[in-house]
Amino acid sequence: MTRTGLRPLLPWVGLGALVLAQICYPLTADATRAGLTVATVVLGYVLSVGHALLTRGPRAAAALVAVATGGGFAIEALGVATGFPFGSYDYSGELGPKLAGVPLVIPLAWTWMAWPAWLTAARLVAPGVARVALAAVGLAAWDLFLDPQMVAEGYWVWRDATPALPGLPGVPVSNYLGWLLFAVLLMAALRPLAGPAVDRAGPGDAPMFALYLWTYASSILAHAVFLGLPASAAWGAAGMAVAAVPLALTLGRDRRPGRPGRQRGQGQQGGRPRQDRQPQQGPPADATA
Repeated sequence: MTRTGLRPLLPWVGLGALVLAQICYPLTADATRAGLTVATVVLGYVLSVGHALLTRGPRAAAALVAVATGGGFAIEALGVATGFPFGSYDYSGELGPKLAGVPLVIPLAWTWMAWPAWLTAARLVAPGVARVALAAVGLAAWDLFLDPQMVAEGYWVWRDATPALPGLPGVPVSNYLGWLLFAVLLMAALRPLAGPAVDRAGPGDAPMFALYLWTYASSILAHAVFLGLPASAAWGAAGMAVAAVPLALTLGRDRRPGRPGRQRGQGQQGGRPRQDRQPQQGPPADATA
């Protein structure tokens, strides 16, 4: 197989490594679990940024890093220093080196999930405010799983955890609202910086859809069964369902026998816009997706 032929397989290989690391997480403890947490985030980061680079090109990958990694670090540093917009909190030293009080791995996690959340929204809704809103909710709702889990592990602690969602003590509501605020800003900035290559989802985005749905389903299972966090399993299931359930239904519909796989961005090769300008026969592919 040629190097070009291998390129579409690379995201699937990365996804497989990430899934394996996450399966191992409940089987570890203490320093081993903390190290595996960092490794998982790094794998997710490389997977998402690498997919953006392979399918959309350097501009899109650079924009993703700028708004998600750079913006994520900036908002976390602001939060640690001032308590805005998340509330007052401190990181432990278990997640590796820090800069301005923020473990360097934290902004990578923003980036890891920002890309599949954007592509999910691009697959489901037309460009505009609705897409930004769905992408932002799709990203921010992940924290309904993440924050209770990380607080339970002692990776960070809130100085004032009130008011909290029912069943989720230790994490203030302001944290989730702060995530949502930043997610809206992130998603609103991504399209102008990344350019038209990120306007549509295409066949090459299947690994990212699988990543988003795996994160949703595996988080529910892990929290409910292995981590002893049934309340965060329920809250996260409800929150991420806003994007995950329509995505699963849409992908399932497109796989029905006798139905051609018509996705938004069907006129793409591996996620890149096609360069040919031949006239279309019939309506655009995304008019019926």
